[in-house]
Amino acid sequence: MRVARIATADGVVTGRYENGVVYGDDEIYEVGEDGELCAPCEPSALYCVGRNYAETLEQMEYDRPDEPDFFIKPPVSVLAHETDILYPEFTNELTYAGELAAVIDKECHDVSEDEVSDVVRGYTIMNDMDALDQQGRTARKAFDGSGPLGPWLETDLDPTGIDMYTDVGGERRQEANTELMLFEPDEIISYLSRRFTFQPGDVVAFGSPANPGVVEPGEAVEITYEGVGTLRNTVVDPSK
Repeated sequence: MRVARIATADGVVTGRYENGVVYGDDEIYEVGEDGELCAPCEPSALYCVGRNYAETLEQMEYDRPDEPDFFIKPPVSVLAHETDILYPEFTNELTYAGELAAVIDKECHDVSEDEVSDVVRGYTIMNDMDALDQQGRTARKAFDGSGPLGPWLETDLDPTGIDMYTDVGGERRQEANTELMLFEPDEIISYLSRRFTFQPGDVVAFGSPANPGVVEPGEAVEITYEGVGTLRNTVVDPSK
């Protein structure tokens, strides 16, 4: 089932999503007419794993990690589906990366791999925006709007062995399958849960396949994961 959050005149409503309609407890809301989709959750943090595809390691000339290599984005990173990405004034090398992400459903710590399905609310898509010419991961990856997220949650998904692709400006840039991950989603969530206490709504992103690349103002980034949907955001020049 797809679950979406929509900003309406009555506030943010969460409900089942189907064909452009969000079904709340008492009302039905049409996306675009009664409101726009919000990000599918409100995380206290976004835990992001990098270097999780062998081809990406080769492309970026990274060493293969012995355990999941991660960084954290703050809540201000989150942007909703179809919300514009403002090109930061402090970089000349903004890149995209299409990633599958899990949303945590309950406060939890030290979760075994067998227990992961019990603490995951569902799966969504994240665009790991990166100001590649900045120094250090936090400066590169943790700025406002660096984590577009959505468009909704898919609650019934096996995250292993699903196809993905990313189109930028209508051109296919990424194409892969999650079976190529070095560390599987359950392994990553369990690993991180031994270090952090997850809160409801927290996000765990599983890394990008090969060919993350530069994006320019005016280009739309569309990231699709089979069984989830397509996250779409357009990069814009804030001065225009």
